[in-house]
Amino acid sequence: MAADTGDLIDSSDTERYLIGGMEQFHHPRRVRAARRDGSVPTPQRRQLMAGLSGRVLEFGAGDGVKLSCYPASVAEILLVERDLFLRAAAKGVAARLPTPVQILDGDLRSLPVADGSCEAVVCSLVLCCAGRVQETLREVRRVLAPCGELRFYEHQRSGNPVVTLAESLATPLWSRMSGGCHPARDTVAAIRQAGFVIESLDRFAFRHFNHVLGVARPSAG
Repeated sequence: MAADTGDLIDSSDTERYLIGGMEQFHHPRRVRAARRDGSVPTPQRRQLMAGLSGRVLEFGAGDGVKLSCYPASVAEILLVERDLFLRAAAKGVAARLPTPVQILDGDLRSLPVADGSCEAVVCSLVLCCAGRVQETLREVRRVLAPCGELRFYEHQRSGNPVVTLAESLATPLWSRMSGGCHPARDTVAAIRQAGFVIESLDRFAFRHFNHVLGVARPSAG
């Protein structure tokens, strides 16, 4: 059963107007692609979700449509979102899903979730916006069960020094326009520094910005 977030938005509006979904409002991109027989998760969202099971926590509601991309093997979804309007939008989608969903008000640096209680944590275009990314990643480690997974889809600093300089120069303005995003952040290095071992990593460009999509697990040490 979805958590009650109040009747601030008509759930039918969410499905009618936002059928393609968004990863995040400050980084608008679809989570579902239209087909003749309906819609399916985009390749990036499908890869992010592949093989998930058990209890999964994801940061950021977007418009809630991403909830419909989770595989049936997931037993419960915890969605952490500070914005009241976005929690309400996500509620409309969650109410139509067979998978139980909890929609929680929480901070990236202080998650309202018990230690070791999640088989996976999904970070999609939020680590690049975290004010203190190491504190956020410490919270991820805290809530992950032993051998749990961090699934991430994030901005990543360019490997080209000239492009990196341009990203750094653009960051102050870009950050104000894009929900605090830091396109020059070395997200992969931050994940490793937080004590994760990266098991898979794909790099690609989206609208000329470098991104990474991968899986990491807490190191044994």
